[in-house]
Amino acid sequence: MIPFCKPSITEVEQEYISKAASDRICGDGPFTELATSLLSEKLGLKNILLTTSCTHALELSAMLCDLNDNDEVILPSFTFSSTANAFLLRNASLKFCDIEPLTLNADPGHMASLVTGKTRVLAPIDYAGVSCDIDAIRKIADAHNLLIVQDSAQSIGSLYKGRSAGSDADFACFSFHETKNYVMGEGGAVYIKDAALFNRCEILREKGTDRSRFYRGEVDKYTWQSVGSSFLPSDILAAMLYGQLTRFDEIMDKRMDIWNFFNESLKELEVSGEMRLPVIPDSCSHNAHIFYILLNSEKQRDGLLAFLRTKGVGAVFHYIPLHLGPAGRNMGYKKGDLPVTEDFSSRLLRLPVFPDMTAEQKDHIVRSVREYF
Repeated sequence: MIPFCKPSITEVEQEYISKAASDRICGDGPFTELATSLLSEKLGLKNILLTTSCTHALELSAMLCDLNDNDEVILPSFTFSSTANAFLLRNASLKFCDIEPLTLNADPGHMASLVTGKTRVLAPIDYAGVSCDIDAIRKIADAHNLLIVQDSAQSIGSLYKGRSAGSDADFACFSFHETKNYVMGEGGAVYIKDAALFNRCEILREKGTDRSRFYRGEVDKYTWQSVGSSFLPSDILAAMLYGQLTRFDEIMDKRMDIWNFFNESLKELEVSGEMRLPVIPDSCSHNAHIFYILLNSEKQRDGLLAFLRTKGVGAVFHYIPLHLGPAGRNMGYKKGDLPVTEDFSSRLLRLPVFPDMTAEQKDHIVRSVREYF
């Protein structure tokens, strides 16, 4: 079976992990500093903190939004549960918006129509490594004095109008889960646009203490400052990430070669009307995180998915819309409320993409898709 994803782990990462294991292994050690510095350099962003997951990055962001009970957060239903849970944990109310058909990102027009006097946060995602239309979303936020928490779990290294994905949000959250482009097993990072909130985020992340300032020698002892929790990864995980980030361009180039191969090789099936390939707006530069195809019906998608498995190809579908899950239905949502989301999620299929995929594996995947048709 050709797996859907497979992290590229080399002697580079193994060497750094070994070094970390022989030194201080708790959070905020030397490799945390190295990885954070290199990540900031690669993304062109300051005020970044590593976290144990993108989920925790989202939860930290939600805490920094200072939400009150029943404050409203608008987000797409076509996302992972963590985007929603981060705000539910702060007792906020959720409003799900539909997606736009080209990029499958949040539809700014529908998002704007959902804003009320109770709305406090807009929480778009960057689907498949393509940034949301952050300029349009920023206009909505500025018009209503709202915060933006951008779930950029899939868009490390992607650009929007030449700017790093996530850089225009108040908070951006990144993922280093094993399914992502750069991995540390489980892990993430949060970007805080307002430097004044950075120190507060450090305190929330370090169990409500100013221990980070203590380690930097800024105070002679650390104390309990406020509510907080433990959101920092061990230095062994940071060492893994540092190794991955030293290979940033190599991994990106390998993924892009696979993405481009699939895109070119399957164009004839798009021309003949059998499927639709991903659309990359001129304003965006993607990172080849996901290669998906959109079939003409759910039946066709399921048929191709089953066929590919018989061929040893680990293709998968993606999100079941949040508004149609039990939690969403308990909020009063029902089938038909978000028609574009429901339509596209039922027809989408993702092909395997991982850096060390061989030429034979790429050819086999394309041949198998063609054979089905």
